[in-house]
Amino acid sequence: MDFILKEVPICADKEFEMIKITDDVRKVVEESGVEKGIVYVITEHTTTGITVNESLPCVEKDLMECLDRIAPEDYPYHHNHYLPTYGTIGGNAPGHLKSLLTGNHCVFPVLDGTLKLGHAVDIYFCEYDGIKNRRYMVYVVGERG
Repeated sequence: MDFILKEVPICADKEFEMIKITDDVRKVVEESGVEKGIVYVITEHTTTGITVNESLPCVEKDLMECLDRIAPEDYPYHHNHYLPTYGTIGGNAPGHLKSLLTGNHCVFPVLDGTLKLGHAVDIYFCEYDGIKNRRYMVYVVGERG
């Protein structure tokens, strides 16, 4: 059993954004040499998410608007207070909640050295807390050819 772990840097262009990362994940899988196995895609941050959906601008917009309705910016969150351990005021409660809803990872099979996705399936890195330098992990486990 072999494995490869790659940390991929990413930075959103907007405060809240869904970034399609399918091709980047596919490339890591192909470069891993794993012929049969599993790939895990995992975010390293609590105000970001990894999700899977259809890659259409209208679907992306619907998803983001739905998350905004569920976790609006103007709600009086308990997290919005001074945090002595951070030395600042927590103001990113909606990001934590949106991350909870989309999850922090996804898993797909690798067969014949290829990432296996369903029809119209894409993988997204979701930023919920501003324009920041972030990372996600691509962990490929399996048998090399």
